[in-house]
Amino acid sequence: MRAIGRLALLPCLWLAAGPAFAGTAMDAPNPAAIDAAITASITTARPGLHYPATKRLDLIEDHFGVKVADPYRWLENDVRADPAVRDWVDSENALTRRYLDGLPGRDALKSRMQALFAHGRYTVPRKAGGRYFYGYNKGLQNQTPLYVREGLTGVQRLLLDPNDWAKDGATALAEWAPSPNGRYLAYGVQEAGSDWRTLRLLDVDTGKRLDDRIEWVKFSQIAWDGRGEGFFYSRFPAPTAGEAFQSASEDQQLFYHRVGTDQAQDQLIYATPDRPALSHQAQVTSDGRWLLISSFTGIDPRRELHVAALDGGPVTPRLLVRGPAHDWRLIGSRDNSLYFITDDHAPHLRVVTLDATRPRRGPKQVVPERGDTLAGGSLVGNRMILAYITQAETVAELVELDGSKVTDVPLPGMGTAAGFGGRDGDPETFFSFSGFVTPSSIYRFDTTTLQSSLFARPDLPFNPDDFGIEQRTYPSKDGTQIPITIIRKKALADRAIAAPTILYGYGGFNISLTPGYSATRLAWLEQGGVYAIANLRGGGEFGRAWHDAGRGQNKQNVFDDFIAAAEYLKTNGYTPQNGLAIEGRSNGGLLVGAVVNQRPDLFAAALPAVGVMDMLRFDRFTAGRYWVDDYGSPGRAADFPLLYGYSPYHNILGGKDYPAILVTTADTDDRVVPAHSFKYAAALQAASLGDKPHLLRVETRAGHGGGKPIDKLIDEYADSYAFLAYFTGLKIGAKPQ
Repeated sequence: MRAIGRLALLPCLWLAAGPAFAGTAMDAPNPAAIDAAITASITTARPGLHYPATKRLDLIEDHFGVKVADPYRWLENDVRADPAVRDWVDSENALTRRYLDGLPGRDALKSRMQALFAHGRYTVPRKAGGRYFYGYNKGLQNQTPLYVREGLTGVQRLLLDPNDWAKDGATALAEWAPSPNGRYLAYGVQEAGSDWRTLRLLDVDTGKRLDDRIEWVKFSQIAWDGRGEGFFYSRFPAPTAGEAFQSASEDQQLFYHRVGTDQAQDQLIYATPDRPALSHQAQVTSDGRWLLISSFTGIDPRRELHVAALDGGPVTPRLLVRGPAHDWRLIGSRDNSLYFITDDHAPHLRVVTLDATRPRRGPKQVVPERGDTLAGGSLVGNRMILAYITQAETVAELVELDGSKVTDVPLPGMGTAAGFGGRDGDPETFFSFSGFVTPSSIYRFDTTTLQSSLFARPDLPFNPDDFGIEQRTYPSKDGTQIPITIIRKKALADRAIAAPTILYGYGGFNISLTPGYSATRLAWLEQGGVYAIANLRGGGEFGRAWHDAGRGQNKQNVFDDFIAAAEYLKTNGYTPQNGLAIEGRSNGGLLVGAVVNQRPDLFAAALPAVGVMDMLRFDRFTAGRYWVDDYGSPGRAADFPLLYGYSPYHNILGGKDYPAILVTTADTDDRVVPAHSFKYAAALQAASLGDKPHLLRVETRAGHGGGKPIDKLIDEYADSYAFLAYFTGLKIGAKPQ
């Protein structure tokens, strides 16, 4: 679906806290109690497991009259620049490596994950001119190469192979976009998982890279002009030396780059120096007539819009929609009419048009709001394809430009469809479709003939029919019904056998958890484990109200929903009482850390990955300032008590038996800086929390998740799931009962 992207800003690219405080400042956690719980720099989690010595600072700060201890502030220093932090991380990694290598089944899990990845995988093709561009991975290639075909049935030709860019496979092909005529390809190079990009250009005819090089690009679209002479992109000022991976991202500017010129000659198109918190992204309509500039301050889908005619004259942006107030996602155009998905007067979203030449006219409704959430859309040919989320899965509809429905787009079953890019006047589009136990297949669809055909399907090294998918609901603490999907072998369901279970959640930033395939998850299921996914409040499955019910002052609802999911799985016999593990990444890592503090008795093991763990300082680093929309601001007196009340780092109190915890992060994560995980792990290890291990695993030359090589991904999940299997009682290699 065509829409201005925002996932790159989220504290999560994958997939996704103690009692929330609602009283006075006097009721907040007591620093003295925290100090009492952190009693030693070297502690023993079980016989033979000694944590590295960790320096503690006598650092206490005043926050709105509350004294807050932060003994591990020094771990915020860049691990690649500070020898003390680097030595500490090396010691933690050495301990964790020895522990994980001794787990039964770890090597068997790794071997099976490798086999499950070892099949060809395609990305959704993009058409430019008569050429088709797409990614194709043969299976275990660390990075996915980019190919081109001359015509739909032409011979496949390799354009870019990022596997040759670094010996360890950690340099990735990021965003890419062909020029409208297919002559050039602009692409981003991502180094070691960082959010920073270097943009390069390729001559598609010859396959040769041009000299063009654009630095300090982050959170950017690549938007070609209609003539294919250049493109618009977003960049930040060059950071201060040594601050590239930690300093806050501010003062983003929109530039135009002409093919064959130096970056110093790029034209500044739009900037807001008086409002440095605004970020700007560009889109160009498929007919090349209009540039749309979307400006926003955070993750919340609230935007201000400017539009400029691309008629060969000066590019002069004019205000189209004042904001940021509502979500405006451009999905296509026809002449002067720009088609948008918006939540303006429509919490579940609707389709409207705006006149690019007469912005004061206001929106004209084309497709009204309905009960299901409108997730995305695109103009393809002379019609629109709209995707709705219903019961956490995708339903796609073909609609005329006047809003009248033509038909449903045929989908293969229950799952998630993505793609549907296209151009005005060209009825051809492609989309991917995947389910919980079926990898993505690629389909071609014609909006005129209504014919759908298979473009690519992977060979499966397993039988999807062996697994059952159950959709249930359960009551949260306040009685709200929360959807949950439970995946397990049919043999377990048929015999009502309780089995070790992983519960996954995210619950934030209007992100919907819809069906999608994971080879690492399937390895867990094949061993007889259960996997459950809860659609918590804070997500986007049921519109604005569902999102609002899980953010800001309502964040405790997310934790309550997750805790209630755990209780439901135990009460209804899906998992043994001592067989439940929880997993979450990024905002989901925050979720895991928070609920472990609130209800450590519920869980045998926990995987908080790349989590936001210090809720009092998250806004000081890189993309953290964008998250204030969902979390609130640590600098506001009204928000501070809530954030402090559930912050995972600040609410670790001794005297309780905690589950086994494997904290995972990466040294080049400049989305959620690794300091969050470092400080949290240090506090866990220093507290008196029982005999189970609390370990830290830090990946090298990797970031928040995007661009991670397949071999590093497999190693991480083999470690993580072997850890969960050991503490939940899942016997790797044994047949399910």
